[in-house]
Amino acid sequence: MVCPITAYEPDEERPMAKQAQRKIRRTRGHQQEIEAIRERLRRERPSLRKLRASGDVPEVVRQGEYVDLLAMLAALKKHREAKGLSLADVSKRCGMDRSAISRLENGAYLNPTLDTLYRYAGAIGAEIALTVRVS
Repeated sequence: MVCPITAYEPDEERPMAKQAQRKIRRTRGHQQEIEAIRERLRRERPSLRKLRASGDVPEVVRQGEYVDLLAMLAALKKHREAKGLSLADVSKRCGMDRSAISRLENGAYLNPTLDTLYRYAGAIGAEIALTVRVS
Protein backbone atom coordinates (compact mmCIF):
# COMPACT_ATOMS: atom_id res chain seq x y z
CA MET A 1 0.00 0.00 0.00
CA VAL A 2 1.47 3.34 -1.02
CA CYS A 3 0.36 6.58 0.54
CA PRO A 4 1.61 10.03 -0.45
CA ILE A 5 1.73 11.05 3.20
CA THR A 6 4.30 9.16 5.25
CA ALA A 7 3.71 10.81 8.61
CA TYR A 8 0.70 12.37 10.21
CA GLU A 9 1.14 15.65 12.01
CA PRO A 10 -1.92 17.04 13.79
CA ASP A 11 -2.99 20.58 13.03
CA GLU A 12 -1.13 22.89 15.40
CA GLU A 13 -4.09 25.20 16.00
CA ARG A 14 -6.29 22.32 17.14
CA PRO A 15 -5.24 20.37 20.26
CA MET A 16 -5.54 16.59 20.18
CA ALA A 17 -8.65 15.27 21.90
CA LYS A 18 -8.11 13.03 24.88
CA GLN A 19 -9.44 9.57 24.12
CA ALA A 20 -11.59 7.83 26.69
CA GLN A 21 -10.50 4.37 27.79
CA ARG A 22 -13.22 1.78 28.27
CA LYS A 23 -12.77 -0.91 30.88
CA ILE A 24 -13.05 -4.35 29.34
CA ARG A 25 -15.04 -6.69 31.54
CA ARG A 26 -13.70 -10.23 31.61
CA THR A 27 -14.38 -13.22 33.79
CA ARG A 28 -11.62 -14.22 36.18
CA GLY A 29 -10.97 -17.38 34.17
CA HIS A 30 -10.73 -15.51 30.88
CA GLN A 31 -8.35 -12.95 32.38
CA GLN A 32 -6.12 -15.73 33.75
CA GLU A 33 -6.09 -17.39 30.32
CA ILE A 34 -5.01 -14.13 28.67
CA GLU A 35 -2.28 -13.56 31.25
CA ALA A 36 -0.97 -17.12 30.74
CA ILE A 37 -0.76 -16.55 26.97
CA ARG A 38 1.03 -13.21 27.47
CA GLU A 39 3.54 -14.77 29.85
CA ARG A 40 4.23 -17.64 27.44
CA LEU A 41 4.74 -15.18 24.57
CA ARG A 42 7.16 -13.11 26.69
CA ARG A 43 9.14 -16.27 27.48
CA GLU A 44 9.16 -17.87 24.03
CA ARG A 45 9.29 -14.75 21.79
CA PRO A 46 7.86 -16.66 18.77
CA SER A 47 8.37 -15.61 15.15
CA LEU A 48 5.40 -14.25 13.16
CA ARG A 49 5.04 -17.62 11.43
CA LYS A 50 4.89 -19.50 14.76
CA LEU A 51 2.56 -16.90 16.25
CA ARG A 52 0.10 -17.27 13.36
CA ALA A 53 0.28 -21.07 13.55
CA SER A 54 -0.36 -21.13 17.32
CA GLY A 55 -3.83 -19.65 17.01
CA ASP A 56 -3.28 -17.68 20.24
CA VAL A 57 -3.85 -14.34 18.52
CA PRO A 58 -6.76 -13.58 16.19
CA GLU A 59 -4.67 -11.59 13.72
CA VAL A 60 -1.06 -10.60 13.15
CA VAL A 61 -0.31 -7.33 11.37
CA ARG A 62 3.26 -6.18 10.77
CA GLN A 63 4.11 -2.82 12.26
CA GLY A 64 5.19 -1.28 8.93
CA GLU A 65 1.90 -2.26 7.31
CA TYR A 66 -0.03 -0.79 10.24
CA VAL A 67 1.92 2.49 10.08
CA ASP A 68 1.19 2.73 6.33
CA LEU A 69 -2.50 2.12 7.03
CA LEU A 70 -2.57 4.81 9.74
CA ALA A 71 -0.92 7.32 7.40
CA MET A 72 -3.44 6.60 4.66
CA LEU A 73 -6.38 6.86 7.07
CA ALA A 74 -5.05 10.14 8.48
CA ALA A 75 -4.84 11.56 4.94
CA LEU A 76 -8.40 10.41 4.21
CA LYS A 77 -9.72 11.86 7.48
CA LYS A 78 -7.99 15.17 6.76
CA HIS A 79 -9.59 15.18 3.30
CA ARG A 80 -13.04 14.48 4.82
CA GLU A 81 -12.63 17.32 7.30
CA ALA A 82 -11.37 19.69 4.59
CA LYS A 83 -14.52 18.98 2.56
CA GLY A 84 -16.63 19.76 5.63
CA LEU A 85 -18.17 16.29 5.80
CA SER A 86 -19.35 14.98 9.16
CA LEU A 87 -19.29 11.33 10.16
CA ALA A 88 -23.08 11.33 9.70
CA ASP A 89 -22.69 12.62 6.12
CA VAL A 90 -20.17 9.89 5.29
CA SER A 91 -22.35 7.29 7.00
CA LYS A 92 -25.27 8.13 4.73
CA ARG A 93 -23.08 8.03 1.63
CA CYS A 94 -21.34 4.69 2.26
CA GLY A 95 -23.80 2.79 4.46
CA MET A 96 -21.43 2.32 7.39
CA ASP A 97 -22.23 3.21 11.01
CA ARG A 98 -20.77 6.48 12.29
CA SER A 99 -19.00 4.61 15.06
CA ALA A 100 -17.47 2.19 12.54
CA ILE A 101 -16.20 5.12 10.46
CA SER A 102 -14.70 6.74 13.55
CA ARG A 103 -12.95 3.48 14.54
CA LEU A 104 -11.68 3.11 10.97
CA GLU A 105 -10.30 6.67 10.87
CA ASN A 106 -8.60 6.26 14.24
CA GLY A 107 -6.91 2.95 13.42
CA ALA A 108 -8.97 0.71 15.69
CA TYR A 109 -9.40 -1.81 12.85
CA LEU A 110 -6.06 -3.54 12.33
CA ASN A 111 -6.91 -4.97 8.93
CA PRO A 112 -9.93 -3.35 7.23
CA THR A 113 -11.14 -4.92 3.99
CA LEU A 114 -10.45 -3.26 0.66
CA ASP A 115 -14.21 -2.97 0.18
CA THR A 116 -14.48 -0.95 3.41
CA LEU A 117 -11.59 1.33 2.41
CA TYR A 118 -12.96 1.87 -1.12
CA ARG A 119 -16.49 2.62 0.18
CA TYR A 120 -15.15 5.12 2.71
CA ALA A 121 -12.85 6.81 0.20
CA GLY A 122 -15.62 7.01 -2.40
CA ALA A 123 -17.99 8.57 0.11
CA ILE A 124 -15.56 11.44 0.77
CA GLY A 125 -14.62 11.95 -2.88
CA ALA A 126 -11.19 10.35 -2.64
CA GLU A 127 -9.61 7.48 -4.52
CA ILE A 128 -7.32 4.71 -3.26
CA ALA A 129 -4.70 3.43 -5.66
CA LEU A 130 -2.83 0.20 -5.04
CA THR A 131 0.60 -0.42 -6.51
CA VAL A 132 2.94 -3.40 -6.66
CA ARG A 133 6.64 -3.03 -5.91
CA VAL A 134 8.89 -5.78 -7.14
CA SER A 135 12.32 -6.03 -5.56
